[in-house]
Formats: sequence, structure tokens, C-alpha cells
Amino acid sequence: MSLDDLDRRLLSALRADGRESVASLARRLQVTRATVTSRLDRLVSSGIVLGFSVRVRAQDDPDTIRAVTLLAVEGRNADQVIAALRGIPEIRALHSTNGAWDLVAEISTDSLGGFDRLLGRIRGIPGVVNSESSLLLSSVV
Repeated sequence: MSLDDLDRRLLSALRADGRESVASLARRLQVTRATVTSRLDRLVSSGIVLGFSVRVRAQDDPDTIRAVTLLAVEGRNADQVIAALRGIPEIRALHSTNGAWDLVAEISTDSLGGFDRLLGRIRGIPGVVNSESSLLLSSVV
């Protein structure tokens, strides 16, 4: 499914506030509520929108450990590694990338001990041959 300008503007508005009402979105995008509803239904049914969730600012949850972990995958094992990583709830996002690393995982845990255990679990996945993590200390934007 290809996205047009209205789809992109709708997704942008939802990224800013996933709880914004259909009526408010319609006013903002200058379309009818029925158009917003049908676009949302289409985006959800096509799998582009996976769900709606709450985002918590790091300052409001100071004990959360957040990190970015870079992963190198052996040979052609990327699909199996991705499948294993998708089952780990502490991984908030997973991206393929270019360069020396194959995957980038955005991680959130409740403690440094939890982070350490998670790294051990990730490194134990068959096909993961190397990793490098950076803890996210504060948000500047």
C-alpha cells in the first residue's frame, strides 16, 4: 500500500498525539470525519499502523534504563534473529541498518540488572555475533 500526503499528515498527527479525536483530526487535516475514520481503518488493516500506545517522557520515569544496542548478525540469519528479538518486550523498536552493524534495537528496562540480563539474552540468540550498547542518559529535544 502506498501512502499519499493525507496519510502522511494523519500519521504525523497521530505520532504527536495518538489520542486525538477523529473530529479534531478532521478539523486539523481539513477533511471530513468519515475520511479520517476510513483512512485510519485502512492504515490499521494494512498493518501500517500496528497499534496505539502511551509514550512516557523519560523525566517522568527516571528509573527507566534506555539504550540503543547495535547488533551484528552472522551470515543470512537476520530473519531468525529478528523473529527472536520481536518476542522480547523490552525491545521498543527494531531497525535494520547499513554499515558495520545489521540491526539497531531501542531498549527500555526497569534497572541496570535488567539491562544486563537482557543483553545476555540478546547475545545468546543464535546468529548474533557481536553487539555494542549505548545508554541514553537524557533527552535534549
